[in-house]
Amino acid sequence: MRLCSSFNYENKGDGMKKEINFGIGFITGRPNICTIINSYYKYMIEQVKDLDVEIKLTCFILYDLNYLNTDENEFYKIDDEVKKYIRIKYLTPKYVKEKVEYVRKKHNLAEEEAELLIGKGYAKARNTILYEAVEDGIDYLLYWDDDEYPLAAVRDGDIIKWSKQTNILQHIKNIENADITYGYRCGMINPLPAVKFNDIITKDVYKQFIDAIENEVISWNKIQYMFKNDSGIGFADKEISEYKKDVEEVPNIGTENFVLGSGICLNLTHLNKIPAFYNPPEARGEDTFFSCTLGKLNAKVLRIPVYHFHDGFLKFTFLMDNKFPRNLKKITTEDEGISLRFKKTTTGWTKYKPLLYYILNKDTYRDVMNEAKIKLSNSVEAMSTAFENCDLTNLPSILEDYDKNVEKHYEEYKRLNEIWDKIKYNIK
Repeated sequence: MRLCSSFNYENKGDGMKKEINFGIGFITGRPNICTIINSYYKYMIEQVKDLDVEIKLTCFILYDLNYLNTDENEFYKIDDEVKKYIRIKYLTPKYVKEKVEYVRKKHNLAEEEAELLIGKGYAKARNTILYEAVEDGIDYLLYWDDDEYPLAAVRDGDIIKWSKQTNILQHIKNIENADITYGYRCGMINPLPAVKFNDIITKDVYKQFIDAIENEVISWNKIQYMFKNDSGIGFADKEISEYKKDVEEVPNIGTENFVLGSGICLNLTHLNKIPAFYNPPEARGEDTFFSCTLGKLNAKVLRIPVYHFHDGFLKFTFLMDNKFPRNLKKITTEDEGISLRFKKTTTGWTKYKPLLYYILNKDTYRDVMNEAKIKLSNSVEAMSTAFENCDLTNLPSILEDYDKNVEKHYEEYKRLNEIWDKIKYNIK
């Protein structure tokens, strides 16, 4: 089993330059991750070549074979030329499994404590890369999702104007005196297709469904904004895409504002301000709960002017070939492959809603849950007709189950960061 590709960095300076070890964490179940790295590796290098510091780039790739039942070899199609300039480190399923035991023994943890922190799944995968990056002496770690590209799409009249985004450089320029930096997202802001209303799926039915699964990233108002144009694309702000907007310190993290999972950069030289990631079992929300802990740590969080384009359904992969159309077609429920992603997304949101609202306000939690259950029950049968082979009628029972277990998940969330605080200074 291959674990990683090693690389000896070439000394390009006089030996006196300050060095920064910059890590990029990719968590994936889709082999298009190789296309992303192959397509953008030159651009990664180009962004930092003229800095007065030497940047050493490492890509951590943690892949899941079960997500799409992908052959393992598909994750190793990174061009040899890439490896001359960027260190590629694979965290294979076998390696991750062994890492759980390694962490348990090294830090004298109980088995369940190690398994709460390290492993597969959205939050555990982020933690595994985080642990690996600290162990490897990475200074700054940028998470980059496997469906995002360093591009901004700006609406100019009836056409789209595209620009590459210096997604690595902007973080390097701003993170030294911050704990977290994160940018903006355009494209498919949320992985929801356009829904055509009919006698079964009425506007009221769809609104009840969205209200039921509402969280910090999705709401009825955001859906309305997302589909106010023909494509359903969220366009970039021209000023931000040209780096003209000032960097902003973000207040009220974890209560009113939340960081994005992709495009978030962690300052690993400030470990006291870096929490671990958590999500309830098989749920999403890892960046949300990370944000909730950030707020309690009084971390300094900066939002920086740079975009990632989110291709949530992988319908715009031609963008990686520098094919920039003047317009993009709307993604609808009829498009191939949409139903599976829609079901996974809405199921993941349903599973983490109880814990989110329990953390945000325990006093109003029960009212929020009761309303969500009613609206979900009123809408899932109709919403299941939006796609072929997309039965959503189990969502009310899922919500009920995660509501019943919310206190257990809350204790896990707290316990996880107790474990992380206990071990994070003793990793290296």
